[in-house]
Amino acid sequence: MINDTIYFMQKFVIFCLLFLLFLFFIFNPSFASSNFTTDYYVAYIVKDDASTHVVFDVNLTNRTSDYYASSYDVQLGFENIYNINAYDPDGPITPTITKNKQGKNIGLDFNKKVIGIDNKLNFKLSFDTQDVAKKNGEIWQIDIPGLSSQNDFNAFNVKVQVPSFLKNPVYIKPNIKGLDLQNLVFSKDQLGKSGISVAYGEFQIYEFILLYHLGNQNLFPIKTEIAIPPTTNYQEVQIDDITPKPQDVIADQDGNWLAQYVLSPSQKVNVKVKGRVKISLTPKEEFTPKEKLKVYLKEQPFWQTSNENIKNLANTLKTPMAIYEYLVKNLKYDFTRIDLGKKRLGAIETLKNPSSVVCLEFTDLFIALARAMGIPAREINGFAYTQNSKERPLSLIKDILHAWPEYYDETLKTWIMVDPTWGNTTGGVDYFHTLDFDHFAFVIKGADSKYPVSAGGYKLPEDLTAKDVNVSFANNFKDSNPAFTISSTFSKAYFSNLPINGKIVVRNIGKGVVNSQSAIITTKYLYPRYQKINLDKIPPFGSLTIPIAFNKTPILTNTADVVTIQIQNESISKELKIYPLFLDLRIIFGGILIVSIAIILSLITLKTWGISIFKPK
Repeated sequence: MINDTIYFMQKFVIFCLLFLLFLFFIFNPSFASSNFTTDYYVAYIVKDDASTHVVFDVNLTNRTSDYYASSYDVQLGFENIYNINAYDPDGPITPTITKNKQGKNIGLDFNKKVIGIDNKLNFKLSFDTQDVAKKNGEIWQIDIPGLSSQNDFNAFNVKVQVPSFLKNPVYIKPNIKGLDLQNLVFSKDQLGKSGISVAYGEFQIYEFILLYHLGNQNLFPIKTEIAIPPTTNYQEVQIDDITPKPQDVIADQDGNWLAQYVLSPSQKVNVKVKGRVKISLTPKEEFTPKEKLKVYLKEQPFWQTSNENIKNLANTLKTPMAIYEYLVKNLKYDFTRIDLGKKRLGAIETLKNPSSVVCLEFTDLFIALARAMGIPAREINGFAYTQNSKERPLSLIKDILHAWPEYYDETLKTWIMVDPTWGNTTGGVDYFHTLDFDHFAFVIKGADSKYPVSAGGYKLPEDLTAKDVNVSFANNFKDSNPAFTISSTFSKAYFSNLPINGKIVVRNIGKGVVNSQSAIITTKYLYPRYQKINLDKIPPFGSLTIPIAFNKTPILTNTADVVTIQIQNESISKELKIYPLFLDLRIIFGGILIVSIAIILSLITLKTWGISIFKPK
């Protein structure tokens, strides 16, 4: 009897241990997950109001006879979800929603367990969200997160259904061909870690208000300048107002617009610039002669093209695309450097510390490598719109700006902007072949790696915390015709056989840039009778002064002529008189006066001499 009891107790203990072990195997997700495969079919149905209805159709397959699944977790990369519904073949499922760093996690307890090898369970999860589609200004943007680990899924197919009024996307990332544009279909490999990005629209419009703080601490007046956003091959800028008005606005060799001011000793000035910008996806042709491109091949601080490591790496990469791919793959964005405000590393130090970089380092290394292989390249600083600071970070500390490079394409005859930083942080979204509507250039640094300073960087010690960059979406951009005035500095009269020189001044009185054009100068008698002078671009609030000269006339020329200056449909005329020097009444009267004085003085002198000579003894 005792032996039987002992035997029974041994059996009971063994049974309990086996039962506990069985429970561990069944409910330990990390153990059980390797024994199941999942096939996802996800539909994103974008509605007219920019909300999106999402449907997850999932097949869970048991690959073992030893375990079964009674629950499942779905990790979503969305912050805002509502109208959540779930069900399996046996009816509705009440989801459990928790929040983590990746977004929302939805836990599902099945009504029907997946028991037995190769048995399947189909379950569905649906919800609505505002995080997929956005109407930002003039652009519709659809962004779908990628897969953190593709190996977790046997299949993952995505279908994106868009409203009928969204017909032709301006870009699809990843680029897929031969598809129904109303129903975009992507495979697991196409989705990847980078996800899906689709955009609709011709251009984006922003309005901006920029503040610049200037001060003169010297004991004498100084001339200073600020950089305002320029028109480029990607963007068209209109300046509505600059307060206070600058003395002039000039364009430098990089195409920057520099507003000039003179400050008195101890004077402080706060400049406000208001305007709009229209940004296009495809750059306009901007042919630059090879002679002018040479400056974009030179070594600069932070762009150390002569360094052996830079040159050796450049020789292995050889193309801008190869540089871009190298940076995306080998550099690692360091979010801690944004807050710490660490100094700019430059290209050489970036190679030494590839795991702790921000956008400036991505840009510096791209430029150095491109220049080292003979490809003109330069830096862009400006505003970049982002809704996800983790995937699309901004890291110029003051006012949260961004930096990215551009290179000159000899085939396309224009500058091409790329963003290796965002290519890296998004997990592989293509920012090389197609950029986006989110990059707004403030300054271009090519001839100098440190200058000019972008808006947001003009701060006095007492203004370090001020927000000086304000950019928001706008809905209209009225294309303005170039508006300018013409004036001249020619005198009314010139002497024959002497130089005839003057100047014409063209002043931009419109909101947009006055593009390069020709000034035609004509006369009837003066030579050359026809002159054609090519004018550079003139920024808003800016002017251009052009010297004009005519040949000397014969010494006896006595005539009048009319100088006509024409630029496009605008023209002015100036009448000039040319006559011999001896016919000038001022000279005649002056000569008569001089002669008269000379005669009088001579007479007085002779009389004085006469008195002196004939004085009686």
